[in-house]
Amino acid sequence: MSKRILHIITSPQGEVSISRKLGKEIIEKIQAKYPGSIVKERDLAKESFPHLDALQIGSWFTPAKDQTPEQAKAIQISDEAIAEMKEADIYVIGAPFYNFAIPSTLKAFLDHIARPGITFRYNEDGTPEGFLKNKKAYIAIASSGVYSEGDFQMFDFVSPYLKFILGFLGITDIDTFRIEGQRIDGIKETAFKKGIESIEIA
Repeated sequence: MSKRILHIITSPQGEVSISRKLGKEIIEKIQAKYPGSIVKERDLAKESFPHLDALQIGSWFTPAKDQTPEQAKAIQISDEAIAEMKEADIYVIGAPFYNFAIPSTLKAFLDHIARPGITFRYNEDGTPEGFLKNKKAYIAIASSGVYSEGDFQMFDFVSPYLKFILGFLGITDIDTFRIEGQRIDGIKETAFKKGIESIEIA
């Protein structure tokens, strides 16, 4: 059965980006498992999302009939991104380490996706419920150091955050693959090969 894949690219380094290359390798293996799968790219380095401000937030909580032209334009960006997320079966999310966390472009994108009443809600007992259910996510992490284990594991704020926010939105089936240690002698020489070989599509 073919799948609809959304590749979310965050690195500004273009084709030389390691997280982009890892993401493409993941997609190739998904397509091998699900022939005929369609890929759509959302390149946040080329088309970044505005950081939230009063206009953006106000547009979310203003009924369509009462929105100003500026609010109607502002909310369209979020609406289109959410429609892409709902349409896709599988997400492949590039996540290079930027100062131990995700790029601000990815954070801004996620801020536009996390819309109360649209992609999540709080139930009467206060528990959150995400609406992006029955989806699969693969996170393609690239880092200069090693954060999956060892002394620096505590400084990995990429994988835990993405797993939490995706789970909050209802996406709980998540696999993470890494190309790490790219600037560490004795590791960098085989880092790319090791990362690619670790890819397994469930």
